[in-house]
Parts: sequence; structure tokens; C-alpha cells
Amino acid sequence: MAKRHHPRRGSHGFSPRKRARSQSPHIKSWPNGGDKPKIQGFLGYKAGMTHAFVVDYRPTSTTSGREVRIPVSVVETPPMKIAAVRAYKRTAYGLKVIGEIWAEKLDPELSRRIPLPKKKHKKNWDVIKDADEIRVVAYTQPKLVSGVPKKAPDIRELRIDGGSLEEQMEYAKKILGNEVKIDEVVKEGDMLDIIAVTKGKGFQGVVKRWGVKLLSHKNSKHRRMIGTAGSWNPSWIQATVPQAGQTGYHQRTEYNKRVLKIGENGEEITPAGGFPHYGVVRNAYILLHGSIPGPAKRLIGMRDAIRYRRGVRVEKPEITYISTTSKQGA
Repeated sequence: MAKRHHPRRGSHGFSPRKRARSQSPHIKSWPNGGDKPKIQGFLGYKAGMTHAFVVDYRPTSTTSGREVRIPVSVVETPPMKIAAVRAYKRTAYGLKVIGEIWAEKLDPELSRRIPLPKKKHKKNWDVIKDADEIRVVAYTQPKLVSGVPKKAPDIRELRIDGGSLEEQMEYAKKILGNEVKIDEVVKEGDMLDIIAVTKGKGFQGVVKRWGVKLLSHKNSKHRRMIGTAGSWNPSWIQATVPQAGQTGYHQRTEYNKRVLKIGENGEEITPAGGFPHYGVVRNAYILLHGSIPGPAKRLIGMRDAIRYRRGVRVEKPEITYISTTSKQGA
């Protein structure tokens, strides 16, 4: 007799599906490697999507070397400022902070997020000598972005990697209190991981939340419900049973997104009438192949690709056309 088999409905790879604790993405791990010290991440604001014609750079693609039309995402990336340098020591209980050094001049808008230090402490760089890992506390400048209606900056801790510890210390001294631009962290052709909070859809039923099949039209009660809540034994509802609940507004990571272009003037890629729900891109921007999580104006976290191992080097993707036609009627 054939074995009875009923696969689970929907992916349980992200469970429980509860709301993200913050709209600001949390970067929990970082890749290793690099010849020169640099920051391994950056923050930007999602402007929207358009399409472009690019010479296919993928060597195993059936259209390799030919001009193809692809969807692209635009992220506005105004310069970030470095507020502090933080040193970590590896212990049996994980990383432990052994010291930090703050910049002398900080933007007054930063006080909307954290209490600023009142006293100017002496910069004692000796605390970093015994560190195993160096990170920086960086914050964005949303006041430069016309499409994001807020003044409070977003703060994130970004890791420095590459070279020796002495070289990382010199790099940290150089950028402390100064602005860091996107082209100092990312190059055209690089691979990035995108971390962001997805669109929130509120409380939804099982059909939208898990993609379960609609019940038969002969069902006497409802169609958009589960057929059974489970067996009699065990006598409780198991976690694998699809149920209604929060949908969307979850932190997700999109791996291996190719950087197609980095530009200084965002108006050159802004469509006629501006991006829907965002407006005109006025600062530096980054063009990514494909879609990324979240709606317009959402804070986007970018990190050096942590799972990219194929080693396909792309010096600079060849872009022949970027659409700037109006997206208002789309």
C-alpha cells in the first residue's frame, strides 16, 4: 500500500512570524578577509525600482555577453558619520567591549536617539591595542534626504576588517568624526547582502499568510480556512499547523546582490515625477540587480557578501540604458 504523505503548507523556515523588534536592520554576522582595512557595511534608504539594459555578466547564463533587460533597485546613500570607535575582546562568553573612543564633534540631531557625552574624554588609543575586533558606531544623515521625512539619524555598529590590527587602528583614527561615502566602502561589481524589514501587512488569515489551498466549494462553512487543526493525539495544536497572525514586517536577508552602479548625482536616475511615495534622489545612490525587501523610505542595511564563494569577478557591469520614464501610473 502506498505511503500517505501530506507535505507542510508554506515555508516554516522563518517561524514564528512575529513583528520585527525594530525597523532598523540588525546585522548579526560579518564575513572575514580583505587586504586593506575598510568598513564592511553601509546604510541607505530605499527609493524604489526601475529597469535597465545591461550586458549579461553571468558566465553560466544562456544570455551571457548579450544585452538583457533586468529589474534594478535604487538605494539613496548619503554619507554616514562615524561617532565612535569600539574595541572588542574575544572571551569564553563571546565578544566583550574593552573600550571605546568618541568623536569630539557630533551632530545635534544625534541627541534625538542617544544621550550625547557631556564631557570630552581624552582619546586613549591604548585600549584598542589588546583588541581582537574593532568596530565603529556610525549614523546616517536623513536631513540630507528629501524623500525621508525625519531628522533623527539611524545608528548602527559596523565592523572594520582587512589588514593587520595596527592598520585597522590607523584607519579608525582617520575616519573618526568624519564622513564616509558609499564609494569608500563598496565598489561597482561587488556582491552585497541586503538586510531590511519587509512590508508590513498586519493580521492575515492562513491563505495569505501560509499559502494553503482553498477548501472545496461544497464546504458548508468557509473556504479560506484550514481543513483540520491536527490529530487527536497529541491533543494540542502543533506548531506545523498553519494559523492566522502577523504577516510581513519581518527582518529578512537577501544574499548576493550585484552592485551595478554607484553614482554621485541621484537626479540622473530619478524617473519623471520622482519615485512613487519617495520623490527625487538628491544624494549619492547605489544601483542593485533585482529586488530588495521593504517599501520606499525603508532603512536598508548593506553588508559584504558572506556566502559568495563562486569567485566570479566583475570589474564594472556594462550598463547601456537606465529607464527614467514616469512610474506614477504603474
